[in-house]
Amino acid sequence: MELKHLQALVAIAETGSFSAAAAQIGTVQSNVSAHVARLERELDVMLVDRSSGRLTEEGEVVVARARRMLGELDALVSDVVAMRHEVRGTVRVGMIGTTGRWLVPLLATRLHDRHPAVTMTVAEGTSTTLEPQLVSGQLDVAVVTLPVPDEELSASPLFEEDLMLVVPVDHPLATGADGPLPLATLGTLELLLPIPGTALRDEIDAAVNPAGVELHPSLELDGLRMIASLTFDGYGPAILPAAAVPGHLRDRFALLAIDGDPRRRVGVAVRSRGFPSAPARALIDLLRELMEDPAALPTGLHPAVGVRAR
Repeated sequence: MELKHLQALVAIAETGSFSAAAAQIGTVQSNVSAHVARLERELDVMLVDRSSGRLTEEGEVVVARARRMLGELDALVSDVVAMRHEVRGTVRVGMIGTTGRWLVPLLATRLHDRHPAVTMTVAEGTSTTLEPQLVSGQLDVAVVTLPVPDEELSASPLFEEDLMLVVPVDHPLATGADGPLPLATLGTLELLLPIPGTALRDEIDAAVNPAGVELHPSLELDGLRMIASLTFDGYGPAILPAAAVPGHLRDRFALLAIDGDPRRRVGVAVRSRGFPSAPARALIDLLRELMEDPAALPTGLHPAVGVRAR
């Protein structure tokens, strides 16, 4: 079994066909076919369904391991280069959408200034979609909502973010607001809410349940950015992190503080096993550095202090 055999199989998984895989790794289709056939003979299983170009169940297992192996090889090369005092390579970052909108520009600027030989690729998603990609090796680092339940991942807090009730500026609650809203007020509204079991829904429920407040969802969605977009399009109020409302909409929507100051927690996650590459470590260092610069952070964010990875 050789690395080029594994690279061919991973390329098929990513592109969906032998011909596209060949183009991705810079070879010809016959070589990709030969590499996969060699793997199949060694493992005595079919890894790719030739009629559809899709991986078999066994192929999915092999690709999951192969991604980690190839990622470790990339990390090895980057670490050796870094020993010559230059961090070089690619870091693949997953980012929850409402955080990525303000964090990616800041991070990209600092990364370019500090480590110009590092390329950052960013995948946007929800915590529930990003965490499996991190486990499988498709991502090197992910900025996600805490806690992270997967035991294969380790997470460190970055910041806490105020949760606010977001309504149009002409809403009765906005025009009559005087101090934080009582929790009981939330129970009188039909809200756009995260689906049960997500980290943000858990935070919201933890705030209202002790007070005996029952929330009434008009819709439940897995994706905070989707919830925010629907709120901005007039489909109803929502409980959102403070930074989810961009500056150009602040004259149209009111952010109302909630009694008890509920917050969501956001952190940076990596795989528990293995060691992050030099580019990944450089990016994590820049994330923590940004958290130490209050002027760089949106209103409503509170950097985590003195908490390390679990």
